[in-house]
Amino acid sequence: MALSPPKLVELDAFRWEIPAGERPGMRVPGILFSSPLLMKELSSDPALEQIANVATLPGIQGGSYAMPDIHFGYGFPVGGVAAFDLTEGIVSPGGIGYDINCGVRLLRSGLDSREVRARLKPLVEALFREVPSGVGSKAGLALSGNQMQEVLAGGARWAVELGYGRPEDLLFQEEGGCMSPADPSGVSPDARKRGMRQLGTLGSGNHFLEVQVVDELFDAPFAEALGLRTGQVVVMLHTGSRGLGHQVATEFIAQMDAELHRQGTTLVDRQLSCAPIASEEGQRYLRTMAAAANFAWANRQLITEGTRRAFRAIFSDAGERAELSVVYDIAHNIAKEEEHRVDGRTRRVLVHRKGATRAFPAGREELPTQYRTFGQPVLIPGDMGTASYVLAGLPGSMERSFGSSCHGAGRRLSRHAAAREFRYEEVTRTLSARGIIVRSATREGVTQEAPGAYKNVEEVVRVAEGAGLTRRVARLVPLGVIKG
Repeated sequence: MALSPPKLVELDAFRWEIPAGERPGMRVPGILFSSPLLMKELSSDPALEQIANVATLPGIQGGSYAMPDIHFGYGFPVGGVAAFDLTEGIVSPGGIGYDINCGVRLLRSGLDSREVRARLKPLVEALFREVPSGVGSKAGLALSGNQMQEVLAGGARWAVELGYGRPEDLLFQEEGGCMSPADPSGVSPDARKRGMRQLGTLGSGNHFLEVQVVDELFDAPFAEALGLRTGQVVVMLHTGSRGLGHQVATEFIAQMDAELHRQGTTLVDRQLSCAPIASEEGQRYLRTMAAAANFAWANRQLITEGTRRAFRAIFSDAGERAELSVVYDIAHNIAKEEEHRVDGRTRRVLVHRKGATRAFPAGREELPTQYRTFGQPVLIPGDMGTASYVLAGLPGSMERSFGSSCHGAGRRLSRHAAAREFRYEEVTRTLSARGIIVRSATREGVTQEAPGAYKNVEEVVRVAEGAGLTRRVARLVPLGVIKG
């Protein structure tokens, strides 16, 4: 018999709690960042049960957290955050996700919206040619066996060293575009095969490349440090580790399932398959996850170069103004060992973020020097018909969510439900009437990702700000979109 939705207690205007005693085995409460408007769509969402399930895992610290863009995922909800004690805690691939180091990168140009709108259609076509997209897209850089090994070890640094970018690109990427310790040997032949022709490709689903214009600034000093101004054209891209990361997750979930079965261990949800952090299996997963994360950073670096080629071709007469610089690159499907205050003392914990981003406040040494006095840039895509945001991390995120915030608008309809509800012609016609050009490898890439399939990004951002996790810096609106 299906359980009724877990009880929610309103803590304040932006936080709800699932008490620790609401479900058997809960070790900590569940904490949901939301609002009455967003809660209406969550009343019967199984993601609420997933918040409570995560709270039963060994070694969890503080709470099982969910961001305002929460929706149902594998094991952990998308928008889930959980930190675990390094000695007694676990690592769960479902708490990172199948698309390891799926993330967002923002690039800025020196062009303004007027001149880009005049050449928007050829620009979108050029981007579509330069950045392969679609299900299983395999028109990326062909890698030899040795090169794959170097990608898994070096990430974006490998790409830059081979001429795919500039050294300064690495200064504005989480982890400098390369996570350690990474162990390429943990990436199986099957995973390598799946990724062999996918480096430099978008893929499908919610992945995209979007030409945008800076519509409004809320924090002028930080916007200036980011190199952003109103009317300026920027590019946001969203993708991850492609088939390689998916295969890594698939294999480790199966291995952890088998070990739990051998031990006779039963979880409240088998999708929470996990291993102790301190175990050899747990450490092997984390090293392999880092290698897959490096593949994702290299992937976004090659896509950056493809985007640069398109801009140079279409705006050859604009000179340096057509050049694209990296504003920031942030991961939202990853686990990291970090230092946090827990129960009044500073400790190192393993923070799982699945569909959630780091939102560190000003002063953290992990931030680029140029941004350190302002806080971490947090990149929030909306949908292809609404705004996206640049936010900045606040001290409240450290106190309330292990330095985390939302990662996007968040789905309100599954892809299947969206495909049933929306029609390709209707979606593209509506977007075209608003001056937005869409180019997609498939019709499903548009209908499944229709604006109506997502939550209201304005409300999601309002909640993150109201909860003290982040503050708004800039609002970006779409001009042209490449979908898989």
